[in-house]
Amino acid sequence: MAYIRSRRRGGFDYWPGFVDALSTMLLAIIFLLSVFMLGQYFLSREVTGKDNALVKLNRQIEELTSLLALERSGRADAQANLSSLMATLDAAQRDRDRLQGLLDSGTANAAAGGNAAAAAQQALDAERQISARAAAQVDILNQQIAALRRQLSALEEALNASEQRDRDSQARIADLGSRLNVALAQKVQELARYRSDFFGRLKEILGNRPGIRTVGDRFVFESEVLFDTGKADISSQGHAELDKLATAMADLEREIPPELPWVMRVDGHTDKRPITGGTYKSNWDLSASRAIAVVQYLVSKGVSPQRLAAAGFGEFQPIDPGDSDEALRRNRRIELKLTDR
Repeated sequence: MAYIRSRRRGGFDYWPGFVDALSTMLLAIIFLLSVFMLGQYFLSREVTGKDNALVKLNRQIEELTSLLALERSGRADAQANLSSLMATLDAAQRDRDRLQGLLDSGTANAAAGGNAAAAAQQALDAERQISARAAAQVDILNQQIAALRRQLSALEEALNASEQRDRDSQARIADLGSRLNVALAQKVQELARYRSDFFGRLKEILGNRPGIRTVGDRFVFESEVLFDTGKADISSQGHAELDKLATAMADLEREIPPELPWVMRVDGHTDKRPITGGTYKSNWDLSASRAIAVVQYLVSKGVSPQRLAAAGFGEFQPIDPGDSDEALRRNRRIELKLTDR
């Protein structure tokens, strides 16, 4: 016992240094977590502000579109009134010219009848009465023409003002459209970032195994991974792979903001060999049934049905135009695509 105590007193004690290093590391981790949480908070506030601005821009565009429709309707009515008044003005001018001719004719007849017999006096009086009535009508027509011209001038001013408002509205709509396009582009970029993260995570979960790969913006399962030949019932191996996919999608639903419109589209594809007999009438029927089966299984594993869509393409969207067994196998597939709704 005395020998053991002497060894303990004489040896170097590493434990306090280890505790200090562990404490320092724990404080650094807590600091990094705090910085990450603050970053997430400010990022969520920024995204919420952009969404509110986008909603406000949409309301402004709807209001401007309504005002523009009203302005166009008013301008059309004004153009119709202008055409009607121009026609009335032309008719009035023709009547004035006709009555002026009658007046001139009556005056000439009266001058010629001054040297006629007394028998023509009665006809002269009648002509004078006609001339007087014609002159009165000409005065009335002149007043109407002047009033019409004033109305035409007022309509032209109203049309000019309407066209100016129309140009202003078009300019504001163009500006709001540009701002809306920028906001939509930001939404598309944000969705693309989530899609890249999701596919990267999905590759880590599923591993680099044959039959599962990424093609462009799609994640592809060869049909043999999920289904037996000619069937749309998911195999036991397919259940295991789709369970991993369901886990990744559940994480994705929690990460993407709820106001961002997105959906995971499940596309079914077959090869070009025709189906002869069996449960399914065509390749299109088989591809759609397989896509629906995948969607239903994911829903059964807790994925929200509002975030899923199924589509069947049959043999009409091949990725390999060849006729070899390898080409046919590549064309039999299930594709996943994260897209906007």
